[in-house]
Amino acid sequence: MNYPNVTLWSDACFFSPYVMSAFVALSEKGIPFSMQRIDLASSEHLQEAYRAISLTRRVPTLEIENFLLSESSAIAEYLEERFPAPEYERLYPRDREKRAKAREIQAWLRSDFQPLRQERPTEVLFAGETFPPLSESAQASAQKLFDGVELLLKEGQQNLFGEWSIADTDLAVMINRLALHGDAMPDRVADYAHFQWQRASVQLWLSESSKTGC
Repeated sequence: MNYPNVTLWSDACFFSPYVMSAFVALSEKGIPFSMQRIDLASSEHLQEAYRAISLTRRVPTLEIENFLLSESSAIAEYLEERFPAPEYERLYPRDREKRAKAREIQAWLRSDFQPLRQERPTEVLFAGETFPPLSESAQASAQKLFDGVELLLKEGQQNLFGEWSIADTDLAVMINRLALHGDAMPDRVADYAHFQWQRASVQLWLSESSKTGC
């Protein structure tokens, strides 16, 4: 099979959960791709070379031949359309309403939970760092997350929709900011996130992240 040239632009340390989401999406589709790293600490993403590549001047950016696309959820949806099932693995559920719910979850994760992102940054996930106890606002944010997971996840089910979707990975990232830090949470929520973390595409990302030396 002839594949197009595909490049995924990432932060230098592979700490971005949004790059991780795009990486998992590409890996699940089985599409060969290369990685290019941008040093956010030195503001390389604001320099002219990257400004010409990324509309948002953030990561990730996907480059396929002459097409450029930023924002991880947009990347996942584009990959689902350009490399559709059944020839390629699905990123979203088969059912229309379940697909809509998966996108709802992705949008929710990207627009909410700011206290958790601040107090449990991705250094917890990818560098094993620890931070002070959660503030009241972060505790409230965590409880909102747990309540949402318990509402969405049916008893005895390991994926949100009875089949894996990219929303499962994105949700597990948010939960594991807390779980991998040792913060208290319902067992069912922790078990769900642990199960998602074992997926081959996620483990591949963790392996790549560990090689950066950050």
